[in-house]
Amino acid sequence: MRTAADLDVSGKRVLVRSDLNVPLDGGRVTDDGRIRASLPLLRELLERGARVVVTAHLGRPPTLQATQGVPDPAYSLKPVAGRLEELLGRPVTLAGDVVGPSAQAAVADQRDGSLVLLENVRFEAAETSKNDAERGAFADRLAAFADLYVDDAFGAVHRRHASVYDVAERLPHAAGPLVAAEVDVLRRLTEDPARPYAVVLGGSKVSDKLKVIEALLPKVDTLLVGGGMCFTFLAAQGHDVGSSLLEADQLDICRAFLETGKVVLPVDVVAATAFSADADHDVVAADAIPSDRMGLDIGPRSVQVFSDALAGARTVFWNGPMGVFEMAPYAEGTRGVAQAVASLAGALTVVGGGDSAAAVRALGIDEGRFTHISTGGGASLEYLEGKALPGLTVLGV
Repeated sequence: MRTAADLDVSGKRVLVRSDLNVPLDGGRVTDDGRIRASLPLLRELLERGARVVVTAHLGRPPTLQATQGVPDPAYSLKPVAGRLEELLGRPVTLAGDVVGPSAQAAVADQRDGSLVLLENVRFEAAETSKNDAERGAFADRLAAFADLYVDDAFGAVHRRHASVYDVAERLPHAAGPLVAAEVDVLRRLTEDPARPYAVVLGGSKVSDKLKVIEALLPKVDTLLVGGGMCFTFLAAQGHDVGSSLLEADQLDICRAFLETGKVVLPVDVVAATAFSADADHDVVAADAIPSDRMGLDIGPRSVQVFSDALAGARTVFWNGPMGVFEMAPYAEGTRGVAQAVASLAGALTVVGGGDSAAAVRALGIDEGRFTHISTGGGASLEYLEGKALPGLTVLGV
């Protein structure tokens, strides 16, 4: 795999696909983890005298065509540009469009060691078009801004988008350090993992993780299941789960997973009268959830059971919170499991991006205690499922 370090970038225009898709609240970045993760490559390129043009997306905005050519300010990268400038310690010029007059002028004015951030690439419908010709025409305009292309947005490599796939076909290209690190870690998880190998899965739905469970279960020694998805497993065991999240159409497949003997489920849960931080809630046995209550977190005994199951593991992959960690009454299950994973000295411990990575930061757990925190939840899962990811394929990975 050719990386950015292999490129001669001095005086060259380098188009970088970064993952700056961060949460905002009132125009303020609430979790800058992905921005921080993008800094090493950007600093390296700037210090080596490149003219850096960054393209990135934020959420799923309506396209310019859908908004009569006026971008929705709620999806502007302006707050991201401000935070990037603070962290980078260098000026960041935000173009007012993606490939239009503002972007063209900003790129034309660049000097060596400067950085331009293009507006949200998803303002352009062609970015995500299923039509190869439409994506290609847009990619031509992006590629015109640069001599070289570097993809450092692992969180987008599972998308066949213009800024991820088509631009790389048009320019000499390389992988950024984030992409290279992700591929290295995911290969260690799939090709010859050190054992015992444990996977912790949470999140809302079994259906969201079905393919990755099918792919991983034959390879792992233990699969620990928490979050909303655990209630379908509990129901598959014949337990009443009250008003908890339940996917009745997944019961049979859950029973098949349980028959492997590798699945560990919660033994107690925090059950509430409503999906609210203010609702009445109690810890109840997982097989005795009241009919008028919903499980919103795993309980303290479950944290201990999961911690015991993880003890001695040499490889751990964790994806998905154990409960609704954003609400204080339902955060302790995720905190306890995160701490158990973080305590495994000498093991390969991988946090699979998305809500799991957000939980680590929100709960104040030292990120340095994990081997690797992914910046791409969906991409990581698709890699582990064995899918070919367009953004990696085009890089020759």
